[in-house]
Amino acid sequence: NYHKHMRQPQRNVEKYLEPFRLSLEKLKEVSVRLKKDLIRGLGKHSHHRAAVKMLPTFVRATPDGTEKGDYLALDLGGTNFRVLYVRVVEEQQKVVKMDSKICSIPQEMMLGTGEQLFDHIAQCLGEFLESQDLKGQTLPLGFTFSFPCEQKEIDKSILIRWTKGFSCSGVEGQDVVKLLKEAIHRRGDYDIGSVAMVNDTVGTMMSCGYRDQSCEIGMIIGTGTNACYMEEIKNVKRVEGEDGRMCINTEWGGFGDDGSLKDILTEFDEVVDQTSINPGVHTFEKMISGMYLGEIVRLLLVKMAEDKLLFKGETSEALLTPGQFETKYISEIEEPDSGLENAQKILTALGLNWDPVDACVVRLVCDTISSRSARLCAAALATISNRIRVNRGLDHLKTTVGVDGTVYRKHPNFSEELQAAVRLLAPKCDITFLVSEDGSGKGAAMVTAVAQTTCILPPSQQGATNPAAKKKKSVRT
Repeated sequence: NYHKHMRQPQRNVEKYLEPFRLSLEKLKEVSVRLKKDLIRGLGKHSHHRAAVKMLPTFVRATPDGTEKGDYLALDLGGTNFRVLYVRVVEEQQKVVKMDSKICSIPQEMMLGTGEQLFDHIAQCLGEFLESQDLKGQTLPLGFTFSFPCEQKEIDKSILIRWTKGFSCSGVEGQDVVKLLKEAIHRRGDYDIGSVAMVNDTVGTMMSCGYRDQSCEIGMIIGTGTNACYMEEIKNVKRVEGEDGRMCINTEWGGFGDDGSLKDILTEFDEVVDQTSINPGVHTFEKMISGMYLGEIVRLLLVKMAEDKLLFKGETSEALLTPGQFETKYISEIEEPDSGLENAQKILTALGLNWDPVDACVVRLVCDTISSRSARLCAAALATISNRIRVNRGLDHLKTTVGVDGTVYRKHPNFSEELQAAVRLLAPKCDITFLVSEDGSGKGAAMVTAVAQTTCILPPSQQGATNPAAKKKKSVRT
């Protein structure tokens, strides 16, 4: 009876949703624009003014299945951080989490000095090593640090700026590996081996790469969105070298920051941007990721209620409050079996006076917003897979994408919609999607394992601190 209910208001609703419905032609245009931006971001003289930053990660290979040994991983991206002890088992081609510990960071420490913060991290790491009886060993460590950084080497990364509520003094502009090592040395009761800095997209790619060696793209669609992929070194103009590949962290959330997506932004996107903590920044991310989707839906519902298309023309205090329509509601309302029932519960909880038609319209709104997100993501992924294909001179590319993020994992049909659109936009690419297993933990350990064996580290550090790491013959002459 969905359509019986919908017949009357459908016509009027469409005019609100039309700007969010992107045709295949429009998605192809978006894909071509991103292609130009990737090239600009890779250029030696154009990268500093590029909207898509294309940051070199100094990760020069994906796993080949010969990696093994014991590693530590440190994952700092918010109010908690994790310490992990990970074993890479060659025979089973498996990354096994031996144990882990979550430590919280008190609010005052997020606003204190950098020295305090890193002393706290070093202390938690020390307590964890003690509990695992590992204090006598010097294990290599993968460090996932989810803040904007400029990576100089695999083990040197400069914090550009704090985000997510942190503002510790004396860290911006500094090398975070150096700060971590100094804090450990101040204690003097344990040491760590070589350090590999890991962006979370790279960890996502690497955690899938051990299971599937054709995994050469990492993608996150969660609170934020970003992707990385394996680029030919000769195209990475900021890094010396002609042979081989390097993983590039695209930072594609910034796509459109130079105004290149103006024609597809709606009035609702503009309000979301203006009321965000970073207006004018991360244009693409604000149309796609979990931090913003619920807010876009809320703004649409308010407008439609004010125009008397919903809730008998009445809103509620909750509906008028930013952030009150959570992105998880979209997933719940779009559930195939219980969606309309969930919609009714959510609308009631938001203090709205609804009828069955309202519930159907709200479901249609949610579907339109999440569908636009999936299709825009598909356009960006098509650009990257086509780039890999053309780079390698192939008529047809078979590759795998490691994916993570709550929007991809939890939304009932996001992944299907994304995959269907990619097939249309990159018909010469056959892409397998793998959901990552703990990219910032196991994936970080994998980056470190590969770093041990692929000449990423200076020769003095290679394998020296981890006798279990299998050394490959050096390819350099």
